[in-house]
Amino acid sequence: MKELNIEAKVENIPEVTEFIDARLDEIGCPTKIKMQMNIAIDELFGNIARYAYNPEVGPATVRVEVEDEPTAVVVTFLDHGKPYDPFSREDPDVTLSADERSIGGLGFFMVKKLMDDVKYEYKNGQNILSVKKNIN
Repeated sequence: MKELNIEAKVENIPEVTEFIDARLDEIGCPTKIKMQMNIAIDELFGNIARYAYNPEVGPATVRVEVEDEPTAVVVTFLDHGKPYDPFSREDPDVTLSADERSIGGLGFFMVKKLMDDVKYEYKNGQNILSVKKNIN
């Protein structure tokens, strides 16, 4: 497991992405999966940066683990910000036009569609959100 401790700021998204991409490169991750992970990173870390400590800035931890048989990558985001369970919100009705849909929720919906598993828990004063993507 590799870990990055970083301030939860939008301008740190590229550093978080580079950190995770380096691990994906080490295991020969296909470009398509890497792009899907990058979308998830942008959405999830961006949400932490925008909302967890708002209007303040606080710390976040990003962990990357590789599982074997089948090969999968698990990325876990941890923060001590406001508790927020992204599963508490209903999925947007994507059959409606953009004008008819309520604002928000589409990014997390997309993450759930792109990843093979998404988990959230609030434990010991921390939001813990993990996404898993199978590589093979």
